[in-house]
Amino acid sequence: MATALPDGDPQRLGEYRLAGRLGAGGQWVVYEAYAEDGRRVVIKVLHGDQAAQLGREATAAQRVASFCTASVIDVHLDGPRPYIVSEYVEGPNLRKAITGGRRFADGDLHRLATAIAAALTAIHDAGVVHGDLKPDNVLLGPDGPRVIDFGIAGTREMSLTVTGLMTGTPTCTAPEVFTGQRAGAPADVFAWGCIVMYAAAGTDPFEAESLGGIMHRVLSVNPDLNVLPDTLRPLVAAALRKDPFGRPTARALLLSLVSGGKGLDVARLLTERDFLEAAAGFTRRRARWNRLVGSGWRRRWRRPFT
Repeated sequence: MATALPDGDPQRLGEYRLAGRLGAGGQWVVYEAYAEDGRRVVIKVLHGDQAAQLGREATAAQRVASFCTASVIDVHLDGPRPYIVSEYVEGPNLRKAITGGRRFADGDLHRLATAIAAALTAIHDAGVVHGDLKPDNVLLGPDGPRVIDFGIAGTREMSLTVTGLMTGTPTCTAPEVFTGQRAGAPADVFAWGCIVMYAAAGTDPFEAESLGGIMHRVLSVNPDLNVLPDTLRPLVAAALRKDPFGRPTARALLLSLVSGGKGLDVARLLTERDFLEAAAGFTRRRARWNRLVGSGWRRRWRRPFT
């Protein structure tokens, strides 16, 4: 629910009338607003020097299928208050719902896990890594969950910096990110496992009193999964593996979830991932060959690359 606009906040941004604040951070403010035609929207405003980041966020969100996120309506990057306008999704985020006492179990939990896996599949199919998937970024809309906030996805990275600072949410951060590696799609899958656990248990699976404590748990502790139903337990266990190459893809998770989790073969899921990665590698190698051919290298070879 939006709070009243404080003194110093604008009453309008472009053609949009601001109705209240939905949230704020060190670099951003999110408003509930209304377009001239009365349509309810959400506006995210960043500081002027963050326009490039906001542009990357908008680009990432626009590449993703609209069924699983809040559609981008408008983008304004010029001026002291660059902002992005998105569809308003009625409903709380998952963290607010859990904090308010809700727990997911059985069919409700399976539907939530499936919807988020479907969103991740669409996100990854669009060539985007979310990078900050967490309960706060899952909206429980009237037509199903939506994944929002692609602020980190636009940079395609979430890693420890040289000063030890980190972007992303620690309790949903994959082990490889804590060791300074770049976050890829497997990090989103790890976050999916954390979210499913959170929705069922009501607490973050790697929660601790400090960042150091969280890092230790993420890197060395396997959470107790007994709160999960039998159909979800092996999937979440696979998603939370410490080795990113040991996790299934979002698509493999989705395929298992829609089949009810019956007869889950984690080895088969990982084999599918290896095949997809090998195919992607082949495509990249062939593209490099074609560029070399275009540069006149074909004369050095008797047979073309196939």
